[in-house]
Amino acid sequence: MSELTAALRDCGALQFGDFTLASGAKSEYYIDIKKASTNPKVLYMISLEMAQKMQDENIRPDRIAGVVLGSVPLAAALSLATGIPYVMVRKEKKDHGTGKLIEGDLNPGEKVLVVEDVVTTAGSSIAAIKTLRENGAVVETAMSVIDRESGGEENYAEIGVRFLSLVKASEILKEKR
Repeated sequence: MSELTAALRDCGALQFGDFTLASGAKSEYYIDIKKASTNPKVLYMISLEMAQKMQDENIRPDRIAGVVLGSVPLAAALSLATGIPYVMVRKEKKDHGTGKLIEGDLNPGEKVLVVEDVVTTAGSSIAAIKTLRENGAVVETAMSVIDRESGGEENYAEIGVRFLSLVKASEILKEKR
């Protein structure tokens, strides 16, 4: 079992049983990534693994982006691990305050790495990538903790985004026993 998969299991984030996902699909496992991202040891481990993957893949963004809410702790932790500033992308405008969809500094032409917790079809991060691009960002890569291997990679490819993950669903299921 990989160290990260063991940490996810140990903190209660990785659960096995019968689950219904947000998409309505059925699954024999569930990843409650908020249990992982609110656990400082696991969040730190994730940030170090993402930073290492960035180095291995020669990814050098100007900004990191997290989609509100689940990916923001990951973006913040990765920002701390790498020294790269991050932005938060909202799914919809608030009707108070500044009403911005992107919180944090983002300059046109900056390369942005989008981080996600769990990717199934990549719908929410694809919407965030659209928002980022409409605001002048260059988004070429997305990275997640978990790839459920349910079409996300293909959907990213359709919009010209390379997808990387720390753990694939097939690895989790292989390690289930």
